Amino acid sequence: MDRFLWSQRVLEEACSEYGLDGSEIQKKLLKLDLSEDEAGQQALVNSLNRIALDEPDWTFVAARLYLEQLYKEAAVNRNCNDTKKYGDFFQLISLLTEMKIYSPDLLANYTKEEIDELSRTINPERDKLFTYIGIFLFGDRYLARDYERSLFELPQERFMIIAMTLMIYEDRVKRLELVKEAYWAMSHLYMTVATPTLSNAGKNFGQLSSCFIDTVDDSLDGIYLNNWDIARLSKDGGGIGIYFGKVRALGSDIKGFKGMSSGVVPWIRLVNDTAVSVDQLGQRQGAIAIYLDIFHKDIMNGFLDLKTNNGDERRKAHDIFTGVAIPDLFMQKLVETDEHGRSIGEWHTFCPHQVKQLMGWRDQNGRPLGLEDFYDELDKKYFTEKYEEAVSNPLLPRKTYRAMDIMARIMVAQLETGTPYMFYRDEVNRQNPNKHLAGEGRTSIYCSNLCTEIAQNMSPTTIVSETLTDDGDIVIVRRPGDFVVCNLSSINLAKAVPAEVLERLIPIQARMLDNVIDLNKIPVAQAQQTNKKFRAVGLGTFGWHHLLALKGIHWESDQATDYADKLYEEIAFYTIQASMELAKEKGSYSQFTGSEWETGRYFERRGYASGRWQELKEQVRKHGIRNGWLMAVAPNSSTAKIGGSTDGIDPLYSVEYAEEKKNFKFKVTAPDLNHITYNFYRRARHELDQVWSIRQNARRQRHIDQSISFNLYVRHDIKAKELLNLHIEAWKQGLKTTYYVRSTSQEEIRECEACHS
Repeated sequence: MDRFLWSQRVLEEACSEYGLDGSEIQKKLLKLDLSEDEAGQQALVNSLNRIALDEPDWTFVAARLYLEQLYKEAAVNRNCNDTKKYGDFFQLISLLTEMKIYSPDLLANYTKEEIDELSRTINPERDKLFTYIGIFLFGDRYLARDYERSLFELPQERFMIIAMTLMIYEDRVKRLELVKEAYWAMSHLYMTVATPTLSNAGKNFGQLSSCFIDTVDDSLDGIYLNNWDIARLSKDGGGIGIYFGKVRALGSDIKGFKGMSSGVVPWIRLVNDTAVSVDQLGQRQGAIAIYLDIFHKDIMNGFLDLKTNNGDERRKAHDIFTGVAIPDLFMQKLVETDEHGRSIGEWHTFCPHQVKQLMGWRDQNGRPLGLEDFYDELDKKYFTEKYEEAVSNPLLPRKTYRAMDIMARIMVAQLETGTPYMFYRDEVNRQNPNKHLAGEGRTSIYCSNLCTEIAQNMSPTTIVSETLTDDGDIVIVRRPGDFVVCNLSSINLAKAVPAEVLERLIPIQARMLDNVIDLNKIPVAQAQQTNKKFRAVGLGTFGWHHLLALKGIHWESDQATDYADKLYEEIAFYTIQASMELAKEKGSYSQFTGSEWETGRYFERRGYASGRWQELKEQVRKHGIRNGWLMAVAPNSSTAKIGGSTDGIDPLYSVEYAEEKKNFKFKVTAPDLNHITYNFYRRARHELDQVWSIRQNARRQRHIDQSISFNLYVRHDIKAKELLNLHIEAWKQGLKTTYYVRSTSQEEIRECEACHS
């Protein structure tokens, strides 16, 4: 009997707490000749087998058994008593610092007395909040281990290490209170930090930001330097978005020699090879999205077919993801019809290099401009005017198509591969609070990131000179462009909203995000510079469907749409207020002057007219704002599971599904599933009318200054017109981006986990 002591104790305690009967499992264990650890593993497997629609709480029993395994493993490796669950925290930090797993900065900046005080704040009881899949992912991927993969760190210690790291340079007078507040937020699962921060904070390696976006210059130097930059970022676990819209098209001239350019496809294939060969921390291959404008001449000359299975394999790039930047004018062309209702909209595509050569458009510094450098405001159609001017130039080469034929190719690719993503460039640039840096009607944002939630100012990095010094060194001088960095964390709506903690939570979350910017050691200098120039962050959310179920709100309802509007306005208010308070304390971001934050136009565009909004607008005008961009809703798949909730703003995958991990398969059920919430979960992703999802997201998007990872879920037999209508509805409703088109016939799409904050 003694050999079953810990597994019996944990099983009995957890079953008692959740009103479950574990006697059958205990009887099975007693009949087997097992060691203590084998008995614990068998109890875990049997508990997982009991998870079902009518007994979903077995996930918590399994989580307790798995936690007990973690406690025992860590105790052995740390040479401490496993009955305490958590050992000496200062000893852990000292040991892992000596082993070069933790950064020496922790011991250099915190005294033993401070660490001991923080140790007394660690609450092992909060481990009981984890579901099995949540604690399994957390334990397997994020807890600190040595180089032999032996476990040392436990869940609450990881939260405390993150809190200590993110607050390390705060004023020492209030630093410990800020650390405790950050720990409170994470340990209650009210929020999660992004995967890179969750994994790397406090450690001796890796960076903390999630995603990056680069703009490729139209030159050999620009193309290869971009490849070098993204390789260095991918090595450290970053997801990459790349804008290729400035690179000349197939058949364009090079140095006056006609027809010499091979277009964008060969260069994208080069990026594809980089994604495969420079993997992320040895765990998974790099994740890179390439965006191209729909008016680029190569859009129909290989780009839309990069990931499909038909055609010439020498012009394929199966390991990257694709996105299309689309102006309003193209979407308007789709709805142009003749008297018989047939689409007649005509669309012209151009080489960006030839446009610059022949059109003569220039900026204030005399640099040539292309079509990609303009966007339409509501009251002034800058892009449309330039596009029509280009169309009217008889000397400018173009390829002309029916707009509907291009859209058909897009939709075919989406149903087969899930991509391209849709980036509605006019709406993104209209709503950009930092458009003042480019000039009236000038594009600041050319594309989004790998997961379509980031929208920040962009520009290419160029080489100024390459010289040989007297010492024999070669010095390359690069003029840095705006290389976008996104720093993410997300509110667990299903825990934070019912607990009514948003007003307390968001200020500490905003401070944590802001501090990531100063702590990060990004290997690409222009990305580091852009990060500090704009101090952009992306505070997001997950658990939307979970929250609706708890609130008793059906997905397909005006109530859900109205609630999205109300809740995200509340989140926006607290987020902007928190950044304003940080600006009072630490100063505004460097480009605040002239921005729509300063002028108040940001608030006017969104119709924020109530008294508290007007007061906040004046406070922002007076004190500034710490972060140039504030909000973005990421996909949040992995960390939503850790938080015990549903992904991002997506509907539930299924009320019950099978998850396979290592040696066994187990069921996962909807969070907080019972006879009441089941009714609000039972219609899952592909069964829901996607128009309701679009309407919800449009109301949500009004309050998000960047964008939202928003998937469309469709059946494999969807009619082309139905999918087209969904895209048109998304555009009409003012969505900035759409992410995957997920068809029931597709295999599970591999995603970058960097954005899963």
